[in-house]
Amino acid sequence: MRELLQLAQGAGIKAERADARALAGRVGEVAHQGVVADVEPLPPWHDAELLEALTGASNPVVLVLDGVQDPHNLGACLRTADACGALAVVVPKDRAAGMNATVRKVAAGAAETTPLVSVTNLARCMKLLKEAGLWIAGADMEGEKLAHQADLAGPLALVMGSEGEGMRELTRRHCDFLVRLPQVGSVESLNVSVACGMLLYEALRQRQTPVAGSH
Repeated sequence: MRELLQLAQGAGIKAERADARALAGRVGEVAHQGVVADVEPLPPWHDAELLEALTGASNPVVLVLDGVQDPHNLGACLRTADACGALAVVVPKDRAAGMNATVRKVAAGAAETTPLVSVTNLARCMKLLKEAGLWIAGADMEGEKLAHQADLAGPLALVMGSEGEGMRELTRRHCDFLVRLPQVGSVESLNVSVACGMLLYEALRQRQTPVAGSH
């Protein structure tokens, strides 16, 4: 707590002490660690902001989520995207989880550092990403290559499907290639946020230790 107070003082933020009852009155009956802060949310991005950011980006990675509906999964994907240096996370406006309190909590700060791009037409956005020089890699159990065999080291948009149905057919058609993760167990598929983490870290690994070959 002393460290938090010092950080607040250094940032010019006024801090006041309050008892547990007062904190509960501010935030309700939710799990917290004894600190409440009002923060300015990161403004949502749209196609224009994403394309502008890509213009000045060096070897960018963009995560595209095609209809992920569980806010816990979206929050976990945001957190991993931040850890792996992704430029942004793209989601469709309809039939998908959007930013809310649950997403922010699970993201553990990443919702304030990694922009969430809400688009009305995901296929159109993917086309714009291609035109901006990104390769589109879709995650699919039927992918022609294992993730570590594919070249994920260049400008990349990684596309993950929804929890139940995976990628929609239209989304799949806009991918340049499909990759899969190796599995030896009996389950059919991994949780989308787990698979997202494994694929983003594979892309990060390849950037740090480039592999031979190209698309």
